[in-house]
Amino acid sequence: MSLVTTIQPDGTPTWIDLRVPDLDRALEFYNALFGWEYAPDSAKTGLGTVCLLRGRPVAAIAQAPAIAQAAPATTNPDWTMYFATADCDGTAKRVSDAGGSVLMAPTDIGEHGRAALAEDPVGARFGLWEARAHVGCEVVNEPDSLVRNDLVTPDPEPARAFYTSVFDYTLDGNKTLPDLDFTFLRRPDGHEIGGIFGFPVAPRSIWATTFEVADTDAVAGRAVAAGGTADTPEDTPYGRSATLKDPFGVEFSVITRPA
Repeated sequence: MSLVTTIQPDGTPTWIDLRVPDLDRALEFYNALFGWEYAPDSAKTGLGTVCLLRGRPVAAIAQAPAIAQAAPATTNPDWTMYFATADCDGTAKRVSDAGGSVLMAPTDIGEHGRAALAEDPVGARFGLWEARAHVGCEVVNEPDSLVRNDLVTPDPEPARAFYTSVFDYTLDGNKTLPDLDFTFLRRPDGHEIGGIFGFPVAPRSIWATTFEVADTDAVAGRAVAAGGTADTPEDTPYGRSATLKDPFGVEFSVITRPA
């Protein structure tokens, strides 16, 4: 599915946003990288500056507070992924009951929806999004849009227990990469929403964000030219991928999937 026009089932990654110290610089970088355009005056909506692909929302970027300590709960040096929920308050309570922390209590974002920020027991941050007028990413799984989120953590077992408790996911092994400590997360209807990767040498736990692109090597080159960095692209069983960083050190991945 590429075009999203309806509210997604609970537990589906549905929106992403990023806070940066220099908004104008970030907008230039991601425009150069993905060709994103930006909705006029969207920064005033509470969502941040909404990034558009073919005129449809795919992400948001916002100016971080001048002093990070002024808003520690909403300051995160990574792309933040939001899970869809029909009941933000109820899901926030499930987060707490399962051993996680609610960093920002459920809050209305105008007419767009209701949001919360949380942290799981292994320290990875994520959001909750109860959609109203704003369903989330309206373009996914195609070049220059979000294609995947996976939790990378040195301590995967508490994370698996947490997410199955909060969202009623089931766990499924990865037969393609049997030597890795990786499990797929599936909604109760069987739909795969991502996975949990146990990586002992990971410096911290993070929900890693991956964007699909038409040409990984070309995008890696554009990232460097625009002031970011890029690891050498490599082929994987799922496509050609590379790890990039934007000018502020925010890490994310890109992948060109097989046709």
